[in-house]
Amino acid sequence: MNNIKRILCQWKSPELVAYKLIQEWGDAGFIWLDGDGSDLGRWVTLGINPLEQFCSRGLETSKNDSNPFKILRELPPGHWTGWLSYEAASWTEPQNPWQTSSMATLWIASHDPILKFDLQKRELWLEGKDEKRISIMENFLKSTFHQKLSKAHSETTKQTERKNSIPLESWDWKLTSQEYSERVDEIKEWIAKGDIFQANLTTSCQAPLPESMRPIDVYSKLKKCSPAPFAGVIIGDQMAKGEAIISTSPERFLKALPSGEVETRPIKGTRPRDRDPEKDADWAAELICSPKDHAENVMIVDLLRNDLGRVCQPGSIKVPHLLVLESYSQVHHLTSVVKGRLNTNKTWVDLLEACWPGGSVTGAPKLRACKRLYELEPTARGPYCGSILNINWEGGLDSNILIRSLMIKESSISAHAGCGIVADSDSQKEAEEMNWKLMPLLNALT
Repeated sequence: MNNIKRILCQWKSPELVAYKLIQEWGDAGFIWLDGDGSDLGRWVTLGINPLEQFCSRGLETSKNDSNPFKILRELPPGHWTGWLSYEAASWTEPQNPWQTSSMATLWIASHDPILKFDLQKRELWLEGKDEKRISIMENFLKSTFHQKLSKAHSETTKQTERKNSIPLESWDWKLTSQEYSERVDEIKEWIAKGDIFQANLTTSCQAPLPESMRPIDVYSKLKKCSPAPFAGVIIGDQMAKGEAIISTSPERFLKALPSGEVETRPIKGTRPRDRDPEKDADWAAELICSPKDHAENVMIVDLLRNDLGRVCQPGSIKVPHLLVLESYSQVHHLTSVVKGRLNTNKTWVDLLEACWPGGSVTGAPKLRACKRLYELEPTARGPYCGSILNINWEGGLDSNILIRSLMIKESSISAHAGCGIVADSDSQKEAEEMNWKLMPLLNALT
């Protein structure tokens, strides 16, 4: 059955539509893949009331039906969105030890129809295969959205923001800055001995989630402070009920077109933004000229070239962009781009398996770095450093790296951050960088 695409005449903001969808159908199984209006973040996708969903939980590699990659390989055609946790690596690298997260290893759902928003052209589309469901959604949108309701939503949102907040003192930090610095020094000792070359050390903090604060409320607060091209919120259902992912990620992990062309965009190197233009430019210049950040980025580019080489055609892997400065609302980053073409007998699932977990959030050599991180990190990462997966109607994949992200598990919310450690890392500066990444998330919720 061919896709039905319908462009609706009247533009409405994705946030307004998202709130009205949840008001009508509830938020279980809701997805909101957001963008920042840039070329990378041009499109927004909303989905509600999923048709099908699959879930994998725990690390029981002996059970074939728990294998998240097997589930992904057997997905029927459709538009699928969900998350894959970092610890799914227990299936790709079973010889390594992995912590067990309380959150689902994989949760993924299909939606028909989906709503797509073109932020550049300000167009709103309905896409799907089921004419009846499309008509129901179209009629709902036409009957629901008019100016008075838009104003009512705006006032309701303001009231919600006033009463929903998480004080900074509510957060329980798993590592202090001093403890984080000490672990950085341990990694540097391993690097000096030749055990590893680089490792991405992460930590987290946790707080009670106010009863009235829904995942969509959390994301609405975050997006105002930190818009990003690979952002969004996914709210689990059924076996993942009470779980949600909220992300303001700037990093694409893997994109795979049906034609076989693939791309990854690793980020390595971070400096804070400053309201003073001169100081902001100084931070950017420091990042551009930093040998440490250059070495870290190039090391991960080489790792990802190797990962892609496991499933791509010989000679197809290129690096069209290396060490490019990208500036976001809260931080400057160095980004590189690696491209290739899949072998004709390989799919996006093969690509995902070959590259999992992502090189930019692990280290080099990847397996040894992951083992060392297992020894040092205080908690499981769960969906953090995993990916939001988006599989379109044509069978193409796009995915992010779940950094700058929050995880909700029932009445608790957690935030995570990390830094790449190399031989000449300064342990105190790495602790500062970890705070640059984490504090915008926490401040947005106060």
